[in-house]
Amino acid sequence: MDKILVMYNRLLSHLGPKLWWPVTEKGKFHPEYSGGPKNKKQKLEVCFGAILTQNTSWKNAEKAITGLSKNDLIDVKKIIKIKNEKLAQIIKSSGYHNQKAKKLKNFCDFLLKNHNGRLDLLFKNDVAEIRRQLLSVSGIGPETADSIILYAAKRPVFVIDAYTKRIMSRIGHKERTYEELQELFMQGLPNSEKLFNEHHALLVELGKNTCKKEPLCRECPISKNCNHFNNK
Repeated sequence: MDKILVMYNRLLSHLGPKLWWPVTEKGKFHPEYSGGPKNKKQKLEVCFGAILTQNTSWKNAEKAITGLSKNDLIDVKKIIKIKNEKLAQIIKSSGYHNQKAKKLKNFCDFLLKNHNGRLDLLFKNDVAEIRRQLLSVSGIGPETADSIILYAAKRPVFVIDAYTKRIMSRIGHKERTYEELQELFMQGLPNSEKLFNEHHALLVELGKNTCKKEPLCRECPISKNCNHFNNK
């Protein structure tokens, strides 16, 4: 069995399923972990969340999502219409709020001009084409694009984030770039959107709570295969 799949099985057994991406249910304002988006509005919320969580914790992005929900702004045309300054204040908790307000508007403008504001028209393309189009939007890089593809479009692509880079570096993998690490996971796992989703979520959980800047190695379920732990 591939080492990447062994890692997944150990993390899942130790940490349990994470049910990513958190979304806001009808009649509520706060995102919940309930198995990902089930309708068009929730898919758009995931896209907004992928932008808002750039360079910040999900906790801060979640507050911004709640602000958007309370102001009925999980909507392409409403995001375009609202003034930048007002939008920035609503999402202030996410950090870099002025830049992120522009990024949200750029994304919505892209959707409106190219797909009549409809995510389903974007998502009907193959993964490579969706990714190409997303990367053409100012403010969307590989991690954000892949998060949208995996968690909103529910298509198989592995997301590489700072937690994953830290964990894989400590374990001892030579791969360093986004592309190298992504290939490592996508070659080492069955091509499954649900599995990619769960594995990435488990790595985030491990990175947040155990494999931190100051790692708690003795609490780690994969420490036996980790160079950092074995060399201590």
